[in-house]
Amino acid sequence: MKQIFSGFRLVAGSALVALAVGCANTQPTENLLSAAGFRTVIATTPQQQQHLKKLPPYKVTVVQRNAKTYYVNQIYVGSQFQYDQYRDLRLAKNLAQEDLQDARLNAETAMGWEVWGPFY
Repeated sequence: MKQIFSGFRLVAGSALVALAVGCANTQPTENLLSAAGFRTVIATTPQQQQHLKKLPPYKVTVVQRNAKTYYVNQIYVGSQFQYDQYRDLRLAKNLAQEDLQDARLNAETAMGWEVWGPFY
């Protein structure tokens, strides 16, 4: 019995280390999925692990299961509502990045033009 418990501790410890390393390297897509309320599903069998390897990384796939629609991204699963939240977060992030790029471009464009004085 002690050997089984020790084995369980080893597996649990390895899983925690893998989770910590994975969280340190989380991609932006996964951050948005998590923020949108997607839940994590862990592959527990070799068949499930093989199936996950076939899914495209960082891409959300639509899955019909038990007459329900799910949105899946390797280890994240969400509903239509959560997918809509993810899309809204992604759009907001992209708009914020575009605003930042526009501000940088405007600042670069404005630099040096004061030597010309007024145009009109």
